[in-house]
Amino acid sequence: QAQLVESGGGLVQAGGSLRLSCAASGRTFYRMAWFRQAPGKEREFVAAVRWSTGSTSYADSVKDRFTISRDVAKNTVSLQINSLKFEDTAVYYCAADLRTLSLENRNYVYWGQGTQVTVSS
Repeated sequence: QAQLVESGGGLVQAGGSLRLSCAASGRTFYRMAWFRQAPGKEREFVAAVRWSTGSTSYADSVKDRFTISRDVAKNTVSLQINSLKFEDTAVYYCAADLRTLSLENRNYVYWGQGTQVTVSS
């Protein structure tokens, strides 16, 4: 059974950096992604990567500060977040899918439990 486990969240000062990781077990997925959900808001797409090629896609709001990458040997996907802003505060979720859908497709089947990122001023 496929399982996704996120790590790396925490409390960070504005302007700082953070690296989130998602360890995937049980399957090799076609694409993986990060979403986030801020308090009182709907979950939103952040970034995605195609496992075989490393091709990426980003939400316009984060593409200058966020970098998604995958480590094939470790079967993990990471999200590097730089120049953190207060509005980046959210629970960050790792997602994965076996279907050969476009990186622009926001529908994912497998989800992690989430990791909290809190940005302080």
